[in-house]
Amino acid sequence: MRWQFVLHIIGALVGCIGLTMIWPLAWGVYYGDAGTLPMLWATLVTVGTGGGMFFGFRRADSKKAVISHREGMAIVALGWFVAGLFGGLPFLFNGTFPGVVDCVFESLSGFSTTGASVLSDIESVPRSILFWRSLTHWLGGMGIIVLSLAILPFLGVGGMQLYKAEVPGPVPDKLKPRIKDTAMVLWKVYLLFSVIETVLLMFGGMDLFDSLCHTFGTMATGGFSTKNTSVAHFDSAYIDYVITIFMLIAGVNFSLHYLFIKGKPKVMLKDPEFRVFAALFVVFVIVLTVYVLLNGNYDNVSDAVRYTSFQVASILTTTGYATADYELWPGICQGMLLFCMFVGGCAGSTGGGMKVMRIVLIMKQSYQELFRLIHPRSVSRVKLGRQPVPEDVISGVWGFFVLWLALFVLCAFVVAGTGADVVSSFAAALACIGNIGPGIGTVGPTENYAHFSDLAKWALTFCMVLGRLEIYTVVILFVPEFWRK
Repeated sequence: MRWQFVLHIIGALVGCIGLTMIWPLAWGVYYGDAGTLPMLWATLVTVGTGGGMFFGFRRADSKKAVISHREGMAIVALGWFVAGLFGGLPFLFNGTFPGVVDCVFESLSGFSTTGASVLSDIESVPRSILFWRSLTHWLGGMGIIVLSLAILPFLGVGGMQLYKAEVPGPVPDKLKPRIKDTAMVLWKVYLLFSVIETVLLMFGGMDLFDSLCHTFGTMATGGFSTKNTSVAHFDSAYIDYVITIFMLIAGVNFSLHYLFIKGKPKVMLKDPEFRVFAALFVVFVIVLTVYVLLNGNYDNVSDAVRYTSFQVASILTTTGYATADYELWPGICQGMLLFCMFVGGCAGSTGGGMKVMRIVLIMKQSYQELFRLIHPRSVSRVKLGRQPVPEDVISGVWGFFVLWLALFVLCAFVVAGTGADVVSSFAAALACIGNIGPGIGTVGPTENYAHFSDLAKWALTFCMVLGRLEIYTVVILFVPEFWRK
């Protein structure tokens, strides 16, 4: 492990994060709010530290260096934690939170696109700080590391190892021969949808500031809002449906969006993962609509469809926005939303959770084992569409599934051990490792995470990064063989 080289690359990442702080700083100057000076100090410290690391750890052979598999993993995992530390500086310097723990929690919740918050009164925070809070979502959505892939080639460093470590899903889609071009394609698609949603939200009555902040939270499937009551504050069916549509867009593999834009819509319709994702959404909305109407939660079908579709899209894509308190809905509705938390979005999307593709592969593999019991001499392979799935991918999915569940339960026990009730502990752990944000119990859609102890917050923060980096990238750092030559 060439630590000097690793720190050199992380320095470039920190410097880029510092430069993005100029945007919320500009909003602070525009509004003349109290967050302007804290943002300025945070920008200077971050850019200065990043620049110092980049130039201080640069070696003569840096431009000719090739990132090894181990170094790629280390850069990604450590890079996210470092991003969380420096991303918390605006909150710390502004005095938004009393301690470092809350600042790091809020920052990594943003970068990991979890949306779990410890803010009790969001609207009292300066707008520049709120903009930075939402911007961390947008940067983390497609991945800070994927963004850096467009920069690394200019530094003379290849980035395929980083791409494999960062891009969510069992099999990363390489759309272009050169990794830099792939990163740029993904970011162009991401930016295009972000611009469209911002414009549509402004047509619905939001100002530019709120439109941008809610777009960041939607496209990144993060869920940070600028209002205490989240999207419900605007009380607009138009805004609800616009955000619902774009949450679903963000929950779909961005490679499919690129092919759709290139004039290949049939590729999306033929994709088995997309079909399952769409079917889950439609079925869940129909069932929940029927139950909330029978339970008397809403007086008419249009309101029921509006609120159930928003909540299902928000939970299924792990966005975390809320327009209704689903804890007032029938128990079966809450159970179905809990199932959505486990499933998550599609592989290659900005969504969290286990991913639809993994659930599909696990179900297919389980069925195949039953089929073999009935027909012991049969020879069959798991297929996704018409394509057979390699055995190493299947074993990797099962390994991920077991690790995901084990770490989820372990985190829940840690949180419960700090004095939290069992339901809230498991809900919080699930919401954080699934990068969802709101859960049930004391972390429901109308509450936050401020009441947890510092130890519980550290455990949940670690879970956020585990979920965002798909478990393996972080856990592998704790395997002794990883560090041996």
